[in-house]
Amino acid sequence: MAPPTLKKRREFLWVRNGRRHSAAAFVLEARPRQNVAGANAEARFGYTVSKKVGGAVVRNRVRRRLRALTAALAPEQTLPGFDYVLIARSAAVERDFTALKNDLDVALARVHQPSGQKRRGSKNP
Repeated sequence: MAPPTLKKRREFLWVRNGRRHSAAAFVLEARPRQNVAGANAEARFGYTVSKKVGGAVVRNRVRRRLRALTAALAPEQTLPGFDYVLIARSAAVERDFTALKNDLDVALARVHQPSGQKRRGSKNP
């Protein structure tokens, strides 16, 4: 079953100021909601596919693929009370679904990493 979605522009703008990770086919943005309790604590997703990706048919196909990705997530991969936005890139049209799934798994792990934790391979000491 697909997770709840973000609908309003202000919700998308709120998430924009959170953590972000870029992958080949999309950018994942994540931010915890404020004043969340009980039943409203479920993670929500928003999807953005611009005209740069393609025409209406292509954009709708990419949006359906992104929704299928989030529907296939295990509950422990997302944090309750978080909002996520997937911003599609043109590579999302041709990319294999398993590669998209792997990219999303990595992106979710990265946005949930504590801020002070250094990444492996970082050039800054």
